[in-house]
Amino acid sequence: MNISVVIPCFNAAPVIRQQLDALTQQTLAPYEVIVADNGSTDDSRAIVEQYRDRLPRLTLVDASAVRGASHARNVGAKAATGDYLAFCDADDVVDQGWLAALAKAFADHGFLACRLDYEFLNNDTSNTSQTTGLQQFRTPFFPFAGGCGLAIERELHAAVGGFDEGISHLEDADYCIRVQMAGHPLVFVPEAVVHYRYGPGAQESFLESRQATYRKAYNWGYGLATLYLRYRDQGMQLHGLAPRLVLIPLWGLRAIGSGFRSHHSLWRLGWHMGVVNRLLSAS
Repeated sequence: MNISVVIPCFNAAPVIRQQLDALTQQTLAPYEVIVADNGSTDDSRAIVEQYRDRLPRLTLVDASAVRGASHARNVGAKAATGDYLAFCDADDVVDQGWLAALAKAFADHGFLACRLDYEFLNNDTSNTSQTTGLQQFRTPFFPFAGGCGLAIERELHAAVGGFDEGISHLEDADYCIRVQMAGHPLVFVPEAVVHYRYGPGAQESFLESRQATYRKAYNWGYGLATLYLRYRDQGMQLHGLAPRLVLIPLWGLRAIGSGFRSHHSLWRLGWHMGVVNRLLSAS
């Protein structure tokens, strides 16, 4: 089975060796590996070049025209020649049986999601997203999965227009929604494991870590509201402005009361702020 592995890459020099090493150790060798470089300014490209002998069908493509993983994934997919695409990220590590499990599942399904593991690369294992099944919106709509562990028939990817490069956050959820609306269910493959990395591992100051938590939560909330505005006519639901305008000061007070030590309070504050700002900008 011809499975093309597509890896979006941006300044991943500290971590991409682990992912490329993992691809050389697959029980089912990849048909080809395509690294779509999104304009890296570090040694990422030079490191990729070092793997040409170990990954014979390795291709490095320029995906710097538009910043973002969506553009890089789309450029990589266009360069692919395999019948199937398997997306993984430069900072994660796929398990040894990852491709073999996807190949087995592709025999019956055309759109697949991998299982995420948080223990191998992180000290904090509290995250359980996509460890036992697909991710779900709080108010049920179409399920989704992270772009770091999606696989799809190449023709189906092209038929839905690939990833939407105009969405900066939760673009993978949007992609999953559109493929499923086209009549292709998303199937969870627990044997296809991706070891997920929270970050590059650099030491952050107290302030930097709290800012990063808030910023990520804000972006996800903004992305969720963007999806709601796009798909509300198709049945997607989202709690509106009124309850969030009450919750925002409450979570703000909790964050202050904890001395900003509570990541949970900062996350909830950022999440609600992102949703509210996106909804207000559309009104």
